[in-house]
Amino acid sequence: MGRWKPCKRKDFIKKLKKLGFGSPEPGGRHFYMRHHAYTLTLPNNKEYSVPQIKMLISEIEHGTGKKISLVEWENL
Repeated sequence: MGRWKPCKRKDFIKKLKKLGFGSPEPGGRHFYMRHHAYTLTLPNNKEYSVPQIKMLISEIEHGTGKKISLVEWENL
């Protein structure tokens, strides 16, 4: 089984779009992405670290109710 890897912000956004999120929307200091009624705040870093990705995926799983495995994430 693979390991989690850091991810560029633009690649993270592309993967979220494949999961059904809309395009990033500006709002205050951060951009947001929506998936139906759930809204995810995107950090401004150019690259997300492994702990940051795990935290964001945990938020996505909680907000959307869909479990995202490492294999699924890598295949997006």
